[in-house]
Amino acid sequence: MNAPVTVVGAGLSGLTLARVLHLNGIPATVYEAEASPSARAQGGMLDIHDYNGQLALEAADLTDEFRGLILEGRQQIRVLAPDGTVLFDRADDGTGGRPEVQRAELRQILLDSLPAGTVHWGHKVGSARTLGDGRHEVAFANGVTLVTSLLVGADGTWSRVRPLLTAAIPEYDGTSFVETYLYEADTRHPATAKAVGGGSAGAHGPDRGIAAHRERGDTLHAYVTLTESLEWFAAIDFTDPAAATARIAREFDGWAPELTAFITDADTPPVLRPHYALPIGHRWERVPGVTLLGDAAHVAAPNGEGANLAMLDGAELGTAIAAHPDDLETALAEYEEAMFARSTKVALETAEFTESLSGDDPAPRLIAALGGQTP
Repeated sequence: MNAPVTVVGAGLSGLTLARVLHLNGIPATVYEAEASPSARAQGGMLDIHDYNGQLALEAADLTDEFRGLILEGRQQIRVLAPDGTVLFDRADDGTGGRPEVQRAELRQILLDSLPAGTVHWGHKVGSARTLGDGRHEVAFANGVTLVTSLLVGADGTWSRVRPLLTAAIPEYDGTSFVETYLYEADTRHPATAKAVGGGSAGAHGPDRGIAAHRERGDTLHAYVTLTESLEWFAAIDFTDPAAATARIAREFDGWAPELTAFITDADTPPVLRPHYALPIGHRWERVPGVTLLGDAAHVAAPNGEGANLAMLDGAELGTAIAAHPDDLETALAEYEEAMFARSTKVALETAEFTESLSGDDPAPRLIAALGGQTP
């Protein structure tokens, strides 16, 4: 094909697609709402799995670059009791198949692998509409308008491209993270650093939990999880960090101080991250000239698979287009059928696992899922 593929969104899925297309001599242009690669923080650690995310990086011919980003030892995982007792501790022996990297660094190797000018920054989609004959028009907030014969929405949970394919809208799944950081943890927060260990650790109670992982250096990144309604969180003034911290901390009365330090002693204001999801099994009828990747297609509650699935989506769509450059509808149909099946399987497994952890003491079931036994 001669006309460039139009990709909306310069996250992991859109960039992986652009990279695989580039390797196959197919031009792509990526439009990103953010003003620059460093316009906002890109999140924390990602475990990249050998059965999906690493396959995508192999298709993108970036395995060596990826290996250079791996933070050794971060596959260690601990399960803690709310009182801080270590219930399960599995060391990182290098065989886990889920090495950890920083999301921003992974995104950067994808950006660096593309020809200059591939990504057009500062292009926030205002609207998108179907013109017929497989063509679509995208109007950006900066006044730019384009028409394309292949539009790919890689623009996340609140995709502006998704309505061209489906009326489905993500809904709140009942849980939220409150995100915090501890910096220079080994010296400034030694008890908490010791509790987390060299990789990740989590403590879980009924409808709540604290999970943390060690990022590059001695930064600890924590996700405080609460199963509460959006109205419950709306009653907390997150513009007042001290008040918000005190309110969240009350939900963990009696927990070990080395764990609640992620709330009470955080070096950053608490940030609310509600979880939204599309219906399990979400799919759409084939619409000529447009498709979706990653969270735009199948956003789900956090399950450790989102980034991996997103990159595999991008790699498989790029491979399908390269295999059928003169029959894009065949390429899109092949990609979508595989993507629908894969994302549905993961969503069902996640729902089953989440349900298995319900109850007063989820730790034994979590430890069993990790292949261990409760002491």
